[in-house]
Amino acid sequence: MFSGFAIEKIVIIGVIAAILIGPERLPQAAQWLGRTTRQIKSYIQGARTRVQDEMGDEMADVDWQKLDPRQYDPRRIIREALLDDDEPAAAAPAAARAVQPPRTSPLVARTFSAEEPPPFDDEAT
Repeated sequence: MFSGFAIEKIVIIGVIAAILIGPERLPQAAQWLGRTTRQIKSYIQGARTRVQDEMGDEMADVDWQKLDPRQYDPRRIIREALLDDDEPAAAAPAAARAVQPPRTSPLVARTFSAEEPPPFDDEAT
């Protein structure tokens, strides 16, 4: 629960809180903190139970490691998307490959000739 806290930091926070709150109000503050912690814990448990009830057996099939946002690497995702083909190039017939126009990346600058002017959208400007 306190993965980033060392025992020394917790003790220092406790001492500062005791000084700021004062000895008269410290028991009420500790009681409030305990009550609030129990309420938050029950809210979390209730939400967890509701999710399990609504998902049913599908909850066991979810790969939580795959959904972890810490594993999000945009470079890997883009690389896999660019290298992932719908069908292998060797499986496509040679005639079909000759008919298809070459794929151009939208990031590559394209030059236009006088016969072929660049596209213009008058509603967009």
